[in-house]
Formats: sequence, structure tokens, C-alpha cells
Amino acid sequence: MPSPTQPDPGRALRLREATRDVHAALDAALMARESFASREGYASFLAMQLGFHRTVAPLYDDAALQAALPGLADRCRLPLVIQDMADLGLDASAPPPAPLQPTLGAALGWLYVAEGSNLGAAVLRKLVMRIGLSDAFGARHLAPWGAGPAAHWRDFTDALDAVPLDAGQEAEAIAGARQAFAHVARLARID
Repeated sequence: MPSPTQPDPGRALRLREATRDVHAALDAALMARESFASREGYASFLAMQLGFHRTVAPLYDDAALQAALPGLADRCRLPLVIQDMADLGLDASAPPPAPLQPTLGAALGWLYVAEGSNLGAAVLRKLVMRIGLSDAFGARHLAPWGAGPAAHWRDFTDALDAVPLDAGQEAEAIAGARQAFAHVARLARID
């Protein structure tokens, strides 16, 4: 809890600090695997993205989360990932994941990870252009939204920070974000 002399940094910043280690490990592992140096490497990255976005897609359809986070339904990237896979002739018909039924706090943590990946997508987008992919072919899900990734992120974090949570729900948000990163690592087979 912030002291009277220290302002509350906001939920998004607290989540960033609480997941810094797992996020850094995942990023390092993906880059070490050269996931963006070839279409074959990118195909495994795309399969990981498919698994993750299939898992979180129901959160984007949740009415309570949509009420708390304006514009949430429009942020879902699963259809774009599926289109990217089709562009590359990859099978997107994997069995559906186990249903994710988190508490409100945990759902916010999972969405923090999903939406935060848009910031990293700006860097990845440049890397995949080197292997012939673009916003219109194979890398749609990495394309920037509207006014760009920074504005997109700021809109999301403003809404995320505004959702009223008690201390237990705040802890659930951190646990949810850490679970989301662990899930991505499992999908990438780097855990």
C-alpha cells in the first residue's frame, strides 16, 4: 500500500513490477529460439499465440469485463491470429483449451498480459517484416491498433487502473498475470 508521501503507482505498474521476472524470462527464451529469424521459427511462435489467444478470448466476450473495460470486445486478437495462420498454410484447428474461469482480479491479470503483448508486438512486427510478413499477410495480429500501441496501451491501463478492487482481488490480479505468463511459457515449451 502506498504511503501518504508516495502516490499509488496504479495497478498496471504494480502488475509490471510483480511480473518483471517471468516476463523477462519469457522474452529472453523466445528471442534465444530465434522465433523471428525464419518462417519456421515464426510458425512455432504463431502456434503459441493461437493457444494463448484461444485461452483468453472468452474474457473479451465477458459482459462484466466489457462493462469494466470499455472497448474490450474489439481488442480480441484471436481472429487475426487465425488469419495469420491461414496465410502461412498452418493448421489452426487445435482442440479448444480448458475453459478459463478466473475471478475478476485474476481475469484482469490475464488481460494485462494479453494487452501488454501489443507493446512488444511493435518490435516483433519489425522483425517479421524481414522474413516477408506484413500487416496484411501473416502478421496481422502484430499490427498496431488505431492511434498506435502506446495510445492503445494507455487507454487499456487507464481503464484497468480504474476498476475498483479490494486487497484480495489485487493479489488475484497479480496471481492471474503470473499464471498467464506461465501459460505462455508452457505453450512455447520453455517453462
